[in-house]
Amino acid sequence: MGFFDPAAWDALFTVNGIITLFSLSVLEIVLGIDNIIFISIVASKLPKSSQRRARVIGLSLALVFRIMLLSIISWIAGLKEPIVEIFGFGASGRDLILFAGGLFLTVKTIIEIVEKLNKDEEENTGTVTATGFARAIVQIVLLDIVFSFDSILTAVAISSNLAIMIIAVVFAIIIMIAFAGVVSDFINKYQTIKMLALVFLVAIGIVLILEALHVEENYHIDLKNYVYIAMGFSLTVETLNLLRTRNALRRTRALNTEKKKDS
Repeated sequence: MGFFDPAAWDALFTVNGIITLFSLSVLEIVLGIDNIIFISIVASKLPKSSQRRARVIGLSLALVFRIMLLSIISWIAGLKEPIVEIFGFGASGRDLILFAGGLFLTVKTIIEIVEKLNKDEEENTGTVTATGFARAIVQIVLLDIVFSFDSILTAVAISSNLAIMIIAVVFAIIIMIAFAGVVSDFINKYQTIKMLALVFLVAIGIVLILEALHVEENYHIDLKNYVYIAMGFSLTVETLNLLRTRNALRRTRALNTEKKKDS
């Protein structure tokens, strides 16, 4: 059903339509986590004053790409057909995009990890150049295109109602824009969390490459679910460690304060 089809809007305002809209919105937000993390990492290279603008522009472009792709669903479906044979492997347009995007994400993130290991973290307080800002946006756009495919394929698998799909995507992006700053500040405040996020992006990049090679399809496994579970477990452990450290510091300060009073 098309976006301007009255039947699509009638279907939206039904119990089933509302449940589908809610479910799809939640899934779109979950699928957007890796996008938010990548945007936060790239934006952190910019001065603090420019980071929010980069995040908003990046997520707004993600919204534009998703709506554009949703409007050409038939072309997206055609991308699943093999267009070139590489060593006996029939690669489709989607495979090539996922492979290139996964390779870019993996290499880019590994370089970022190496930089973190070899030099101290410094906050960029200078002025952003037009070239530096444009470079950050280009990187965000390239990954937005790749991440958009996952988002669109999920939407198509859940609903055939274009109105529901577009509204869910818009709602998810609005939520992500609202909370992207919180996620970014949290990642940048705690360097162990930032390193964990970088490792997560490497894992997502590898999953994209394996997806392009049809590993998931051939072995009937969803690798991304394993990555999300591992990420959630690691994040929980690291958060508990941070809370333990913070509470220990509070107890130490309270003890020192009492000693000063007694003396």
